[in-house]
Amino acid sequence: MERTGLRQAQESRRPLYERTRSFRVYSPALVPGIIQTPAYTTAILTAIGRRRSLPDDISEAVAVRMDRQRYLHEGDHRFAVLIEESALRSGIGGIEVMAAQLAHLIVTAALPTVSLGIVPARPDRDAAWTVEGFWIFDDVQVAVELVSGHLTITQPREIEMYAQVYAELAEIAVYGPAARSIITAAIDALGA
Repeated sequence: MERTGLRQAQESRRPLYERTRSFRVYSPALVPGIIQTPAYTTAILTAIGRRRSLPDDISEAVAVRMDRQRYLHEGDHRFAVLIEESALRSGIGGIEVMAAQLAHLIVTAALPTVSLGIVPARPDRDAAWTVEGFWIFDDVQVAVELVSGHLTITQPREIEMYAQVYAELAEIAVYGPAARSIITAAIDALGA
């Protein structure tokens, strides 16, 4: 799917986004694409394209990903997003890109279609340890993000395992003012 670059991979997700109503997203290392800024997306897709030695169609791929953000505002789509606190401090794209991305998170979290939880770094997480990033689409499919691509899971038993992990992580996440406080601290740490 990526032989011609990343645009086609981004476009291939469109039907899944159109038909999904409930999105549950867990991201241990990055801000998820649905709530990324164009500059942050450019930095990530450029790195992926370089790592996988893909043709350079980054600007087209970024445009497709940004177009998907319309689902934040259209229809009856709901996005429950969990991001590890460490992802807020990753420095993707440099200080300016990261500062703008973090400020965008605060704005996005205020949307009525978005529930944003930050999973705080703490020493007592028990069973809710960091796992691979994943998206749950309407309890029908899970997409797992890997170094080399994506894994699609459709077996109900496996989907339920991801739903259980999501629930455990959601329980220890913080929301609203507490989440904004963690995001603001990450912005302050950038010194921007």
